[in-house]
Amino acid sequence: MLERRVVVVVYEGAMALDITGPIEVFDTANRLLGASGVPYRTDFVSADAPLVRMSSGVVVEASPLEAGQGPIDTLLVPGGWSLSDALADQALVSWIGRAAARSRRVASVCGGSFLLAEAGLLDGRRATTHWAYSETMAGRYPDVTVDAEPIFVWDGPFVTSAGVSTGIDMALALVEADHGSALALETARFLVLFLKRHGGQSQYSAVLDAQLADHPPIRAAQEWILDNLDGPLSVAEIARQANMSQRNFARVFRREVGTTPGQYVERSRIVRARELLETTALTTSQIAGRCGFATTETFFRSFGRTLGLTPGEYRHRFQVISPSGLVDRRHEREGSPA
Repeated sequence: MLERRVVVVVYEGAMALDITGPIEVFDTANRLLGASGVPYRTDFVSADAPLVRMSSGVVVEASPLEAGQGPIDTLLVPGGWSLSDALADQALVSWIGRAAARSRRVASVCGGSFLLAEAGLLDGRRATTHWAYSETMAGRYPDVTVDAEPIFVWDGPFVTSAGVSTGIDMALALVEADHGSALALETARFLVLFLKRHGGQSQYSAVLDAQLADHPPIRAAQEWILDNLDGPLSVAEIARQANMSQRNFARVFRREVGTTPGQYVERSRIVRARELLETTALTTSQIAGRCGFATTETFFRSFGRTLGLTPGEYRHRFQVISPSGLVDRRHEREGSPA
């Protein structure tokens, strides 16, 4: 093998980082590889060739899809804000299916997994996508086992990565598989990255993914929970707030919310703890009390089980600091200073 051919499928409105993240990893690996290694060669192909505008305005120069003929080492499919248009392009979807058949492996970034699933490539397989669209993917493609937690999922010749920047993590894993851990580590160090990012998407997504229920008594119970997180919150007490028997409440709650009352309470506590870790200088002991954890040790165990990090590690990564001190992200989203 003289080179590893990477064919990147680009389309109008794709997300630039889904493309540039992985290819910068491959390019850096090439520069560190030395004369004895097998380098990556990247080709861009598109139905919108020759100049394809990404959602951010970056323009990628690509060849027509026909230029992607022949054996492919890695077929890379990005996501993007125009994904719905790409999914409706049956010619593009069909081409991806045919190209996959002559590829050693097929990789997707973020919503690119939808295109693989649309082509029928992920049926009977496990895959991931951006946490915000995992439920949509699972509903649209019931033959695909969608796992919203991992940074990337490798199932046979298919590698699907989660949200946007996780394409970089996936590309480092591909380099490691091709050239060994030493080169992958050197590439990660040069790019100032973790070789293996700790934890999953739940570090970055909203842990409390269950929305408020449509059923009024359950919705009222959820709102009461969120207003009383510093208390013990037994199922019996929550059921009384819904004016339902404990047994019936637990059954209806699971049906409406998709989780048990106890699980919902724990997730709600973790969400509140994350907010306080991000936006206050409270100690972990104070946060544990405000979020209703009986002890600091219980808080640490629950937080670690949910996010794969200690509260201190989470705060170090995600606390928002400004020159004047801590800034509340909610105010930032509303466009006003804290």
